Amino acid sequence: MTVPEVEVRDVPEDAYLLDVREQDEWVAGHAPEAVHIPMTQIQARVEEVPSGRPVYVVCRVGGRSAQVAAWLNRLGREAINVAGGMQAWEYDKRPMVSETNLPPVVA
Repeated sequence: MTVPEVEVRDVPEDAYLLDVREQDEWVAGHAPEAVHIPMTQIQARVEEVPSGRPVYVVCRVGGRSAQVAAWLNRLGREAINVAGGMQAWEYDKRPMVSETNLPPVVA
């Protein structure tokens, strides 16, 4: 199955952005409006992911998010992988926040 993919610059500002990285990665830096469900928890928490609208899935570089997007698509959701992940997000200077007192970084 081919997973739909979009460049960071093409992620709509009002997108449902699902961050599937681990907790320590999330804490270090993430998109301000992203929803955090680690890949390891996605099966148990899939009902938290909306249906009926596109879900943009992001991780650090795009591997985990591609797997999660493929799985969500098999379930009938409309999931799109964010190419290059949060590394591309940071490189493109998209907004980021952290859960620490430090500037956000991609961990």
